[in-house]
Amino acid sequence: MAGEAVTLQLGHYAGCVGAHWWGLQRRPPPGTELNHAALLRAGREGCTPRLIALELKGGVGPLGRGGVRPEPLAAWRGDVANYAEPGTGTEVRDRGQRPGDASADGHGSSSASVQDAAPGSSTQLWSDYLSVQLHPRSIYVLQQYNHDGDSGRLEAFGQGEKLLQDVGCMEELEDRLHFFVEECDYLQGFQVLCDLHDGFSGVGAKVTELLHDEYSRKGILTWGLTPVTPNVGDPQKNFYRVLNTALGIAHLSAHSSLFCPLSLSGSLGIKPQPPVAFPYLNYDASLNYHSSAVLAAALDTLTVPYRLCSSPGSMMHLAEMLSFSGRKVVAAWAAVPFPAVRGHSLPDALCAHQQDVPWKLLSSCREQKVSRCFAQSVVLRGICKENPTSCPGQQPPSPLHACETAEQVLQCYLHTVFPGAFSASLVLEQPCVTVPPYPHIFSSLLSRQGFLPDDLSSYSAAAVESIPVLTSLQSSPALRTLLSDLCKDLQKLGTRRCASFFAAGVEEDDFHEALQELRTLSQCYEMGFEGGNSEDESDSD
Repeated sequence: MAGEAVTLQLGHYAGCVGAHWWGLQRRPPPGTELNHAALLRAGREGCTPRLIALELKGGVGPLGRGGVRPEPLAAWRGDVANYAEPGTGTEVRDRGQRPGDASADGHGSSSASVQDAAPGSSTQLWSDYLSVQLHPRSIYVLQQYNHDGDSGRLEAFGQGEKLLQDVGCMEELEDRLHFFVEECDYLQGFQVLCDLHDGFSGVGAKVTELLHDEYSRKGILTWGLTPVTPNVGDPQKNFYRVLNTALGIAHLSAHSSLFCPLSLSGSLGIKPQPPVAFPYLNYDASLNYHSSAVLAAALDTLTVPYRLCSSPGSMMHLAEMLSFSGRKVVAAWAAVPFPAVRGHSLPDALCAHQQDVPWKLLSSCREQKVSRCFAQSVVLRGICKENPTSCPGQQPPSPLHACETAEQVLQCYLHTVFPGAFSASLVLEQPCVTVPPYPHIFSSLLSRQGFLPDDLSSYSAAAVESIPVLTSLQSSPALRTLLSDLCKDLQKLGTRRCASFFAAGVEEDDFHEALQELRTLSQCYEMGFEGGNSEDESDSD
């Protein structure tokens, strides 16, 4: 059985993804394939995430100011959490709590109503749709900066680094880490969800450095998160975003076992690209509430290999499988939902995508040929594993139909589409649960279980409660495009145009060193015989 993991959420968008992710961790039924205890802990507060979330002042909304949440239009009936920020006169300090801890009732949590998936504002806070209880020591509010407003913002990498260089702040973080780590029977590692686009990239650099130094034998899987980039905006903020992203990738990948940029934005560079489009999702890319929900569904499936009840797989095993030859940066792909027709077999579903894998790239690289892949970890969930063939007793219409198990079907498919690549695959019957407060972003074609009808002209009036999902975590040549394009953007920017960014604490020598690290990383993803053409590909639009 998989061991425990401690999760760190660093930044507000990381909180948005995390809020949805924890909401997907419903207590599974008997016989479930996923180990409930890998992410969640049981204690006197109930079942809570093994989580440390760093947030800025005002980042948890009216709950953080000790206010009462307004009565919603429709109430969420699941578990909820309440918080109070330190310094407001409303914090609770019993049971050993200290400033910076989340408030609690006598059992470490309290209740409030959560709106039923109806936010309509891009300023929606993640605490508004958090639907699980949190341990009193999970929320750590950084008082030095404001979440919102025109001043006091955590905008630059150097500001984030300095925050964690403060002795008191570092001691508080270490104390919370030790609390969660020491209660684990077998700690397999750490999941770090970190904002890349703002000063939290600097916070993440110091946090992963701490984890690397203190827990060198444990896995550190870091997910660099970025909300969808707007098409217009302040040029200086755009420059800051690119600088934070580049420095974040260089530092986070250096101190992590594996690093994956995760975003629905088409590009992490200076020039914005359209957001990722899914054929059976109607999401609003400008809403963090929507985009983070899609990423959470993908993340919940990408992390399955080290959360299984029956598998000895671990975070370190996953990292070692994908990060050989210096390739510590990986790309994520996902089909949310996986386009499966109700009543059809898995071979039928995959045969419809022999030339074009149905998943979409979630790592902001310009898409390249799907057959180009060094190694990958693929998970398909929400599909019945019984009787994978659709024509028993007859001549199989394809090699996929000749396979005896769902696992063999998927493995055969991957070997066909990705010849020469190492592919590890898993098939689970347990779907991704998408009940409120998960947003209503699904096509009306989908059934309650997220399947397509035989006749695509028919519509379903049922709310989608679960979906099948297909994901792949890849060591892919597509990453060369992402890394080399960032280097080119930074070279165009130079350092003079962003003097205020460097005044916030980043030395120019450190910047140039990080730039060289990105160049070196990008070279790890050359295909060899295509190396001479890769530069031309990167330059083309």
